[in-house]
Amino acid sequence: MDIKQLKQFVHLAETLHFGRASEASYISPSALSRSIKQLEEEVGTDLFERDNRSVALTAEGKIFLDYARDSLGQWDMVRTQLMERSGELQGEISMYCSVTASYSFLFDILSEFRTDYPKIEIKLHTGDHEHAISRILSGDEDFAISAKPDTLPAGIAFKTIAISPLLFIAPKQGLQGQDKPPVRPDNSTPMILSEAGLARKRVDRWFKDQDIKPIIYAQVSGNEAIVSMVSLGFGIGVVPEIVLQNSPLANSVEVLDITPKLKAYEVGIVTLEKKLKNPLINAFWSQLTQST
Repeated sequence: MDIKQLKQFVHLAETLHFGRASEASYISPSALSRSIKQLEEEVGTDLFERDNRSVALTAEGKIFLDYARDSLGQWDMVRTQLMERSGELQGEISMYCSVTASYSFLFDILSEFRTDYPKIEIKLHTGDHEHAISRILSGDEDFAISAKPDTLPAGIAFKTIAISPLLFIAPKQGLQGQDKPPVRPDNSTPMILSEAGLARKRVDRWFKDQDIKPIIYAQVSGNEAIVSMVSLGFGIGVVPEIVLQNSPLANSVEVLDITPKLKAYEVGIVTLEKKLKNPLINAFWSQLTQST
């Protein structure tokens, strides 16, 4: 097997789609199918279960995926070490963050790095911030912007870049069906909350400490949607301050002055500690440490 073949396997394992994996590998689906079949013959077992409708990793395929990722990581490390000795780093690193985080932090983080390392390509993927650390742990990304959880998983390196308070927000025009604007959540207040994640854990703890059993009007994925629903008067929401600052609906809601305050978000860059041995990863991390 060779490096290209391992990359093709990883593309297919991550997409579980021959069309998308072949595009990422710059070969035809039939050529990818032949390559995977050759790989399976070489390792002596099926790595995928596939039919006309679906593709799935076998148990052996999941084991081989760990090997392939480790091997490709080692190859990248050796290759970049050799390039470093020749005087210039080149290659690519991947980063994951929410759209809001890209607005708030990426310019400051990447502008100096791109100037110092013009041949290192940044691959940016965006999505729900709650998936950031899991994408790092799975090896899907080199770096991510994430709120620091109450307990940081083992093997994760974290560098703080900002502190963002968690805010209670309410519609300026008042809640639908109520004459007076809300002042504080109580047992009769409709709430719009994240369906899971750090913010939800902290607000649930806050309600418990205040002996409040909230009415959950809606549970949503994504803080931007909370601002939208609050602006329409459906309830009180809880969002990080950076989300509100970047929202086009910020003028349609107001921040409630509520005590005790929710514990703020500690926002930072995360990566796997073992990846810091890679010269490309270390170059990014070291510059981040110096500039923040």
